[in-house]
Amino acid sequence: MDISVVIPLLNEKESLKELYDWIAKVMQSNHFSYEIIFIDDGSTDGSWDIISNLSQQDDNVKGIRFLKNFGKSQALHAGFEKALGEVIITMDADLQDNPDEIPELHNMIVNNKFDLVSGWKKKRFDNKLTKNLPSKLFNWAARKTSGVKLNDFNCGLKAYHNDVVKNIDVNGEMHRYIPVLAKNAGFTNIGEKVVKHQARKYGETKFGMERFINGFLDLITIWFISRFGKRPMHLFGALGVIMFIVGISFAAYLGVDKLFFNPDGRLITQRPQFYIALVTMIIGTQFFVAGFLGEIILTAKRNKKRYLIKNELNF
Repeated sequence: MDISVVIPLLNEKESLKELYDWIAKVMQSNHFSYEIIFIDDGSTDGSWDIISNLSQQDDNVKGIRFLKNFGKSQALHAGFEKALGEVIITMDADLQDNPDEIPELHNMIVNNKFDLVSGWKKKRFDNKLTKNLPSKLFNWAARKTSGVKLNDFNCGLKAYHNDVVKNIDVNGEMHRYIPVLAKNAGFTNIGEKVVKHQARKYGETKFGMERFINGFLDLITIWFISRFGKRPMHLFGALGVIMFIVGISFAAYLGVDKLFFNPDGRLITQRPQFYIALVTMIIGTQFFVAGFLGEIILTAKRNKKRYLIKNELNF
């Protein structure tokens, strides 16, 4: 199969039929073998009924329905697990991503040998103050932190080689950082393509300003995981050693001063250096404990389902 189109969605019934028609037209005009995988992430507006009807009319349409809303990352993970295409295209269901970009994205993966190609919505139709400006700041921070030189991490329109999606674990809210996850997994040939962005035609956005706050927090998480995820003791142990050195240095100073230089002076417990030594050694111990716990959790890690599927269609 040439292409799998993976589309996570939440309450987008107005746009689904139009999006399907558009994708099918592009696929058929380019003679691609394809599948369209809709992942209904707990919709309550009848989106699943639209997907069911489309799947009955066209065997290329497949559906996954979550028991409740588990999040976009979990929806993408479920779609990636089922995808059969050599190239996997992800896009949002709100018609803001343009399916006419699919042939060129496919070409960049197959013929230009990119592992991943991310869309760049260079010209956007979103509110400049509430979306464009925070997005630029977020993307700048993501580039600096991750080392992945992309202009638009948040663009839902991306293309992947099948090997990439089968070897990365998208969880939590890490869908924004799939290129970083791919890079950490060894897929370093990452490209970017300017794509057309369209104004939302139906409904309202499901994401508010809080997504940027969560995005920055996730950025810190992924930085830590990429640097120390396999060796947490390297970070916490080093911090613990520094704290112990500080604490022991103050304790040694107090002991030497009391024994040899100022035996009749204040009690050690009345001097601030005593409490500095005590607190830093306690903190050092806590860092060591955190490192040990991290190593234990890493060793005992087990794969666990992060979502529950209620229905599947055409798999």
